[in-house]
Amino acid sequence: MPTLNQYQEIKQGEKGAWVSITAYLILSAAKLGAGYYFLSEALVADGFNNMTDIIASVAVLIGLRISQKPPDQDHPYGHFRAETIAALVASFIMATVGIQVLIGAVKSLFAGEQVVPGLPSAWVALAAAVCMYGVYLYNSRLAKRINNQALMAASKDNLSDALVSTGAAVGIIGAQLGLPWLDPVAAIAVGLIICKTAWEIFYSSTHALTDGFDSSELLSLRTSIERTKGVRSITDIKARVHGSNVLIDVIVQVDPELSLVESHRISDQIERRMQRKHNILNVHVHVEPYMEQEQKPPTTPSV
Repeated sequence: MPTLNQYQEIKQGEKGAWVSITAYLILSAAKLGAGYYFLSEALVADGFNNMTDIIASVAVLIGLRISQKPPDQDHPYGHFRAETIAALVASFIMATVGIQVLIGAVKSLFAGEQVVPGLPSAWVALAAAVCMYGVYLYNSRLAKRINNQALMAASKDNLSDALVSTGAAVGIIGAQLGLPWLDPVAAIAVGLIICKTAWEIFYSSTHALTDGFDSSELLSLRTSIERTKGVRSITDIKARVHGSNVLIDVIVQVDPELSLVESHRISDQIERRMQRKHNILNVHVHVEPYMEQEQKPPTTPSV
């Protein structure tokens, strides 16, 4: 069952979403204003990029809010997967932005006439990049501490935005130095980075939603359970990710002469071991009597 600490950690994740939304609101207004005033298409595009990021951050915030709902009749395991769905939505929005950046950059690269933007627009872009990198550090550290997929996806989006702003600044400075082609080339590189990040988030989210689980991590869990005192063997073990939580179902065999109370004590030891070593609170243990496999006598080869 979900614990109070798990809900408190999700509540902390909302802070990261609000930090992203606040930063995007301020930076999108600054970039659009400076971009139009100093005739910088790269900065204007970056400003519109941040406006779409606001939508992605709101989706993450909604996912975090829904995941805090307690279990009900339709959701006995709780609503934690709303976090993963929010990360999936964020990946779609990131992919859309990445593709738009690539299309705009390619068109600009082959355009016949290019306008040289004002140099102050480059300083606005660099300041925005530093700001978004700071937001990325805050959200990534918070996401790792509370093990939250949706916030981790948002932090990767923050890093992509810092790279976009850096690329815009490089392009603007390049245009000032007589290299107008540097702006679209930098934008293409940034667009590819955004699409790559979106794919990583998409793959991770869909893998979790389809109950995929890392085989090496499952082996580590199996090894820990096997080392629990009283466990003779493991006949089956399954694990899946439910939001930021891991659910384990395991069937263990114990000495058939043990009493019900003693067998139950072994189950409690397994649960405590999973919590202590792997920070997993949701473990379902089924205990069966250990049965020795009958060994057949060796057959004598016929002559």
